[in-house]
Order: sequence, then C-alpha cells, then structure tokens
Amino acid sequence: MNIPNILTTLRILLVPFFLIFLLIDSIQNFMIALIIFSLASFTDFLDGYIARKYHLITKLGKLMDPLADKILTASAFIALTYLNLINPWIVIAIISREFIVSIFRAVAASEGKIIAASNYGKFKTIFQMLTIIILLISPYLAFIENMKLNIILPWITLALTIISAGDYIIKNIEVLKE
Repeated sequence: MNIPNILTTLRILLVPFFLIFLLIDSIQNFMIALIIFSLASFTDFLDGYIARKYHLITKLGKLMDPLADKILTASAFIALTYLNLINPWIVIAIISREFIVSIFRAVAASEGKIIAASNYGKFKTIFQMLTIIILLISPYLAFIENMKLNIILPWITLALTIISAGDYIIKNIEVLKE
C-alpha cells in the first residue's frame, strides 16, 4: 500500500474519532472534532497531490479516495443535522447524490471500468469540506451567523453538489446503457 492509499485509509479511520468528539457536549471536544475534521480533509488534498506528483495513482486509490470523502462528509453532515446546524433536506439531497454516483461507480466496476473523480466532483468535495468547517465554527464566531454564512453556504454547497451530479451522469451515462 502506497502513501496516498495510507492517507486515504487514515481519512476513513479518523471519522469515528471526529464523531465521538463532535457529539460529546463540550467546547473542548467540539474544537478537537474541528481539528480532526480539518486534518482528515487535508489528507484528501495531500493524498491526491502525492499520487499525482509521484505517479502513485492506483486502481485502489481511484476507488477508495472518493469513498473516503463520502464517508467523511456524509458523517459530518448527518452529525451537523443532529446538532441543528444544517437543514436536513440539504443533507438528504447531498447524500442522495453520493448514492447515485456510487451506483454508477459500482456498475462501472462490475464491468471492469474505474471512473475517477471529475474536476466538478473534486471542487464539490472541497466546498463541502469548507462548508462543514464553517458550520463547525459558526456557533463560536458571531460574524458567520451575522453574515448568514451558516445558511448561505449549505445552499451553495447543495447547488454545487447537484451540478457535479449532473456532470457525472452526463459523462458516464453509457455505463447504464451497457
């Protein structure tokens, strides 16, 4: 297993720790959760950077990296719903998109094809992670709520998620035709 795949695995392994700290009611635990989520998000950038720079792109990495992102962001969005920091309908739509894309990937994999993440998908993931970080710190920084960023960013994230889903489906519709 190469370094990018180890970082991807680490991202998945950090999810339970993120959730434990996030859901135990104390400001210290909340801040630890924010640090863990930020670290996990950074591994997404780092594993991709290392894989591209050192030509360490593998089939396992192409499959695991998007899955790790989905596990991290879906877990965070669900927890944020539980904490009343995001509209549940936005989370349902975002997670539905992830299921749809996962179905496409599974069908393609069953035919021996691996569909790598698109630029829209990568941008969507980055924006989702940034939105989650903003929502995590919003209870502690009044300017976020004053500027309504805690309301606006999730809706922008939803729009980007829908756009990336459309792009993904259009580019990969032949997978379902076969």
